[in-house]
Amino acid sequence: MTSSSLSGLPPYLRIDPDAASSALGAPATTEDFQAIAHAYARGRADLASRGMEEHGTRQLRLFSTWEITRYLIPVATGHFRRVLKQNPDLPQGRSETDGGAKWFSLDEVLRLRAHFAAEGSKAKNYLPYRPKDLPAKITAVANFKGGVGKTSTAAHLAMAAALDGYRVLVVDLDSQGSMTSIFGGRVSDEWQTVFPLLARHYANYLRAENQRRLDRGDAPQPLDDTLGEALECRSQDMIQKTHWPNIDLIGAQLNLYWAEFQVPVWRMQGRGWKLWDALTDIFTADGVLDSYDVIFLDTPPALGYLTINGLAAADILLVPLGASFLEFDSTGRFFDMLHSTFSSIEDAENMAARALGRDRLAFQWDAVRALITRYDGTQQAELAALMQAYLGSALSPERQDYTALIGQAGEQVRGIYEADYRDFNRETYVRGREVFDATYTTFKQLLVGSWRRDELAAQAAAE
Repeated sequence: MTSSSLSGLPPYLRIDPDAASSALGAPATTEDFQAIAHAYARGRADLASRGMEEHGTRQLRLFSTWEITRYLIPVATGHFRRVLKQNPDLPQGRSETDGGAKWFSLDEVLRLRAHFAAEGSKAKNYLPYRPKDLPAKITAVANFKGGVGKTSTAAHLAMAAALDGYRVLVVDLDSQGSMTSIFGGRVSDEWQTVFPLLARHYANYLRAENQRRLDRGDAPQPLDDTLGEALECRSQDMIQKTHWPNIDLIGAQLNLYWAEFQVPVWRMQGRGWKLWDALTDIFTADGVLDSYDVIFLDTPPALGYLTINGLAAADILLVPLGASFLEFDSTGRFFDMLHSTFSSIEDAENMAARALGRDRLAFQWDAVRALITRYDGTQQAELAALMQAYLGSALSPERQDYTALIGQAGEQVRGIYEADYRDFNRETYVRGREVFDATYTTFKQLLVGSWRRDELAAQAAAE
């Protein structure tokens, strides 16, 4: 067949075997994996550096008077300026040009918000709702299907909560470390992740079990070097500051995946170890739940031991998915696996509880919601409506649209709330913010509702 007769065929029917063989290159070896990994590492460092300052650390942008009075502090712009003029000890902002708009750091915004809360109208809520004497609420964002916007959703909710005035801790449970990269975290090994906290929880169990063995006259089980070192670790040792003044981070890196192999070994050695309580118990013991308002857990795209820990610790579970049949089907299977996993834990524990006269184990979450992400209303409205009809209140009615702002911010390795509106058309910025503000509003309603329910229960118990 001549080249002219081939020209009208589709490209996959015009492949010449000899040309394909020449273009194939040499067979790949294990060493090639390392070379490719190094190339990715160089590229990743370059891309991440685009969101950083010259000294290598990420820095949060400034916020204008327009943004502050529109999105952050509920006051009229004129009144805001008058208050600053009347209180020269308050942050006054800075202008890039004579007579230009004033810009403030988030630290300064938080100070201004506190001032208005103390001195402003009592009819307005300058500070976000947060009952006293109640612990932080833990939110896990999970789905075992990748590419559904899990990390992006968790990161933007964390940023929105921080802008709202909450003290936020972000915990990256995914060894890929995407959340860690978003917040500019630096994690050298697994000892700067949640791994030593899980190890400490098991070591505490083993110590208690050894005491029981000694009381029975049995020989204790030895604590290896890893467990001995973990006993000296505290959550605060893993928590690092980010470029956000009120967002801290426990990061992740590739070695964290080792936990998926080590945790089942510990579980086999200590059948009585309640691994699903590890994060909650450690955070409670270390005072983490008192130091923050909201804790976000970004889980791996798999239902492994790290995800089980995150889901068991969570008060609120959010499950992002796209409006497609495959993602709808996959997410349904995810919930089926959640049911199987947690009901099997309950069944096994409650069998022992009945024999020993202990309280039954029953996992409970304040709220569980699926959330449609990357939504295209022109293409997916009908399917989204069908999903809503089937899932009802289990699916959030808000749709997280994909906008130009999302795409441009992603290219610059920044979150939407880190984007400077001057880099966009003002209308594009407002529309892009509306998407994530709506998602945050839906989440905050769950957060506030669950806190209020706890608050009323505590009041009733005290009466």
